Amino acid sequence: MEKVHLTHEKATLLITLYAKAEESRLPDSLLRDHYAADAVARIDHDFSKLGMNRDEMIGLSMRAYTLDAWVREFIAAHRGATVLHLGCGLDSRVFRVDPPPDVSWFDVDYPDVIELRKKLYPSRPGYQLLGSPIANLAWLAKIPADKPTLVVAEGLFLYLQEDEVLQLLRAVTTQFPSGEIAFDAYSRWGLAMVRRNRMIRQTGALTHWSLGNPQDLESQVPGLRLRAEQWVYEEGDGKQWARFTWPSRMLVWLMRRVPPLRRLGRLLRYRY
Repeated sequence: MEKVHLTHEKATLLITLYAKAEESRLPDSLLRDHYAADAVARIDHDFSKLGMNRDEMIGLSMRAYTLDAWVREFIAAHRGATVLHLGCGLDSRVFRVDPPPDVSWFDVDYPDVIELRKKLYPSRPGYQLLGSPIANLAWLAKIPADKPTLVVAEGLFLYLQEDEVLQLLRAVTTQFPSGEIAFDAYSRWGLAMVRRNRMIRQTGALTHWSLGNPQDLESQVPGLRLRAEQWVYEEGDGKQWARFTWPSRMLVWLMRRVPPLRRLGRLLRYRY
């Protein structure tokens, strides 16, 4: 068993890992992420203290599922591309997506998080791990800059200061010839709700960055253009809604019909 000693924003990775692992145990699982389930089984941590319910597991897994789909689309359209998975935590996206070996995939996070990943997950062709704080952009020098590059950041930017987010985005659009950036973002109201979340409060993590109009980033980061804005709980064919409890279904129904509520939390996809 691997002991973990994570606090603040680092500890939030246990929330998303557990959500994906438990959702993957459900008979109607979206992710079917046995890597996450195996990792949870090997970590010496009392996950029951999170008090996570079924709706929370499904919601976080829906977010990951959409981002996974965007990553697959980018890889299919750009042979031999580079993927930067920032703030990867213990997420097993590289194994869920299973890119071909000609894709250069980099998982980036704090050094102690990367060391834990090495103990829990196997290596694979084209896959590299970089241990560094995301805001220290020196790690970017280790990334080849001659290929279309996708940056994916799930549950990361809200923990950064606005200037850190903008500096990162500007560095990416300057260093790489072309590509996309995909991440989740919250309005001010949405960020306030995250701060009140009992699981986030347990970690002591501080949240900072919010985004109202996603097109504001186009003027703040030269070359960035919004490609897609998708609500976290996109209805689709309705099958995912049916997995929620009745109270959550009613709340999602209301949020879907009130535009400001739809921007509490959504997924954004930019090209550059």
